[in-house]
Amino acid sequence: MAISKKMEQAINDQINAEFYSAYLYLAMACQADDMQLKGLASWFNVQYQEEVAHAMGFVNYLQERGGRVVLQAIEQPRVEWPDAVAMFEQTCEHEAYVTSRINDLAALAVEEKDFAATQFLNWYVKEQVEEEATAADILGELRLAKDAPGAMLFLLRELGTRTFVAPVIG
Repeated sequence: MAISKKMEQAINDQINAEFYSAYLYLAMACQADDMQLKGLASWFNVQYQEEVAHAMGFVNYLQERGGRVVLQAIEQPRVEWPDAVAMFEQTCEHEAYVTSRINDLAALAVEEKDFAATQFLNWYVKEQVEEEATAADILGELRLAKDAPGAMLFLLRELGTRTFVAPVIG
């Protein structure tokens, strides 16, 4: 059974949202690099790569289901933040937004009785729990370390050790 037009459009919209997420995190990586916060820049570069992988997961899924991928213009993200805490405050807000989008897709899959989509989206539902928890944990640590340069340096170095591992989606 081919994917419904309604689900196809919703997934195309999500592809755009995932690429926007990648742009947002790339902008944060560039800002962190400009601020000479190399560990933070590295963490956001990995996040950028993850978001591209998430977008491609949706692209591949839509193509496997016989849908048509229609790429849309990607909105320009914000490009400047006052500090690392502000970057992670926005990261937390953004990940909550992405979670709401994924939940809406999952609800649509149930409404459409699209069990293949439901199964596929389960990976993203689980991933968003992890994304929100990680961002909140880092934000909390940044807030604690904000007035302690040694602690901040340690945290930034720790963030810089993150490496990209291509996710197995589905």
